[in-house]
Amino acid sequence: MKDNLKKVVVIGGGSGSSVALRGLKQYDIDITAIVTMFDSGGSTGILRDEFGYPSFGDLRQCLLALASDKNDKVSALKKVLDFRFDSNSSLRGHSVGNLIMAALTTENGNIQAAIDKISDILLVEGQVVPVTLDDANLCAKLLNGEVIYSESSIDLRDSNLPGIAELFLDKNVLANPSAIQSIKNADVILLGPGDLYTSIIPNLLLDEITLAIKNSSAPIIFACNLMTKYGETYEYPASKFSSEIVRYLNGRMIDFFLVNSMEFPSSILENYDLEKAKPVSFDEKKIIKFCNNIVYDNFAFIEGKKVRHDSKKLSEFVISKL
Repeated sequence: MKDNLKKVVVIGGGSGSSVALRGLKQYDIDITAIVTMFDSGGSTGILRDEFGYPSFGDLRQCLLALASDKNDKVSALKKVLDFRFDSNSSLRGHSVGNLIMAALTTENGNIQAAIDKISDILLVEGQVVPVTLDDANLCAKLLNGEVIYSESSIDLRDSNLPGIAELFLDKNVLANPSAIQSIKNADVILLGPGDLYTSIIPNLLLDEITLAIKNSSAPIIFACNLMTKYGETYEYPASKFSSEIVRYLNGRMIDFFLVNSMEFPSSILENYDLEKAKPVSFDEKKIIKFCNNIVYDNFAFIEGKKVRHDSKKLSEFVISKL
């Protein structure tokens, strides 16, 4: 860490946190991405099941997001590391980056050494820190009492099942000391963007992480999801997202709750209708119970047929709170 720079900590998963990180790295600040380690799908799941490796996917995405944009060799390497095999070979579904991280973990004996090596190669502008160095599975208790085991089963579950009542881990794991210290040193803490139940809240299941956030004097910013997700946050209004974050923070209020105000064209909404996803509705009177400040603004942009958080606007807001 650079002691003379303001410190921003981003807590979440892969694709969502990557959006924030790409915007934040444009500023002269000290960035730490604390990343969930309970992914069990795709390439990551195969490497976990067959070889006992930790979850690489979310780490890889955050490393690539923080990689230098100013070096042609790094830019070329980023494309290679993000390449995913789609043939009918035994490598189908694997990303090159995950395989290289697996090799580096084996060669160096631990995941942190692999992260350090990749960070040096990619000239990473910040730190990527696993929330834990221990192995565990993410589990969900549903409203009907049924329990689902593993992150991928939660993420891809039968959407006709009842909603999620509670998340938990199947083992007691210790938080990464580096993650705890980063939170203690933070000037601003950003939760999200990302899937509520599989990217953000899993980090809050570790008591030491929750306690560090709760005791921090840094403002906590939560970037609320743009769209609901069928099977996880189906028909959730904004207040439900905020109440769940506060529940897993053991009552710690959100300081700045960011809710998107942009209205999406019908052509975009029709595409999301196929996924039974809808824009998160803004129910201001209920949100205020869980946060100190509501920021209702345009935090989105349209990319093809998808809506994304605008990394520039999101990072500008975070920087304004330093």
